[in-house]
Amino acid sequence: MARVKGGNVAKNRRRKVLKEAKGYFGSKHRLFRTAKEQVMHSGRYAYRDRKNNKRNFRKLWITRINAACRLNDISYSRFISGLNKAGVTINRKMLATVAIDNPELFTSYVNISKDALAGKNVSASAKKVNEDVKKSEPEDSDVDLNKLKLSELKELAKANEIDNYASMKKDELIKALSK
Repeated sequence: MARVKGGNVAKNRRRKVLKEAKGYFGSKHRLFRTAKEQVMHSGRYAYRDRKNNKRNFRKLWITRINAACRLNDISYSRFISGLNKAGVTINRKMLATVAIDNPELFTSYVNISKDALAGKNVSASAKKVNEDVKKSEPEDSDVDLNKLKLSELKELAKANEIDNYASMKKDELIKALSK
């Protein structure tokens, strides 16, 4: 029986591993065996660190929220507890962004939290905060329509209830939205 050497299949498999190992130091990007070993380790590190990255960002957001809470004379844990009692559902990423970009809105969240902890009815103040958020968002007229993608323009057209927006071209959508 003739010897089977693998040919193109083996060469392609090795080439794929070496391509993944591009940029590694020393023989780890040149020699197949060490490259394969390093690629396997790199995959494990990447998997592990994707999980760690989520942890690190959550820690960062909590730290930012805590700093903003301290400026408003409340601890982080009492603030979150008050928001939960008030029924406000906002994630920590958004709270951290609000704490940095819009301190007045964050202060209103703190007031809602304090009211909920004191046992007051907070539904009216929560509605007021939602109105403030809507006011602080930029309107569609502030956006430069020429810089938007076609899919974004179609979403705007759908929101503005423009007829036949799906079949329109980009320049037609811009004209219809600018009216």
